[in-house]
Amino acid sequence: MATKGEQFAGLTVALVTPFRDGEVDYAALRKLVDWHIEQGTDCLAPVGTTGESPTLDHDEHERVIAAVVEQAAGRIRIMAGTGSNCTKEAIRLTRFAKRVGADGTLQVGPYYNKPTQEGYYRHFATIAEAVDIPQILYNIPGRTGSNILPETVARLAEIPQIVGIKEASGSMDQASQILSLCNLTLLSGDDSLTLPLLSLGGRGVVSVVGNIVPRDMKALLAAFERGDIAEAQAWHRKLFPLCRDMLGVATNPIPIKTAMKLLGRGTAEFRLPLCPLDATGEARVRRTLQEYGLLPRE
Repeated sequence: MATKGEQFAGLTVALVTPFRDGEVDYAALRKLVDWHIEQGTDCLAPVGTTGESPTLDHDEHERVIAAVVEQAAGRIRIMAGTGSNCTKEAIRLTRFAKRVGADGTLQVGPYYNKPTQEGYYRHFATIAEAVDIPQILYNIPGRTGSNILPETVARLAEIPQIVGIKEASGSMDQASQILSLCNLTLLSGDDSLTLPLLSLGGRGVVSVVGNIVPRDMKALLAAFERGDIAEAQAWHRKLFPLCRDMLGVATNPIPIKTAMKLLGRGTAEFRLPLCPLDATGEARVRRTLQEYGLLPRE
């Protein structure tokens, strides 16, 4: 059975949103796009969780998508984050993303209002009916407070515009059920679970650590794709501490932005309620980067 959404297989990086003096730093954002193109990243997902979408106003949300698409200029695919817990708002953002030329959109499960499974279905189906653009579901119960069940995903998979799912429930059983029920392209929503999900039939990852080591994440994916399981396992073991600490030291994207600052690639500036790490947390991120070989040991 052919897989829908093959164009989104591979490495998608959940792009950070750089800030400077409280405002979006669009010049820095454009440089990040160029850097990822140089690194060989397959796709960028701006304005998702890692892009701090909850603290961007509507105008900024649109401007970030437009800037990334414009800078990409067709050189890299763009999967714009246009989800919302308000269906009307998600449609508005999705229409905007299509209008400016995004290749697809990432649709997070409605957060806080915790819809029923029928509510999930109607939400995503309504967006798909309103906007003819490839859409990737995003299931992350730890953020939304509710789980999109595999049976609901299978119903949604029958809709032509819905082509994939970023699965971040952390459950291998749930991923297995999704893959057995439908033909969506399944992407890992957790860096550390990329290899396990590939072994089940997943086709890639929407990555946080890809903000700093996209080539290494691509090497893991490529090794698995060509059947070199030993090399894929070696990359998994190397990447695992980095994956763990970029999500475990504090709430995403605090650690990854801190890492980028330490590597000379950002300001580690946030908007409340997110705030910088304390000295202990930053020291832990520094040690992780040193142990990986990204910073010299002191």
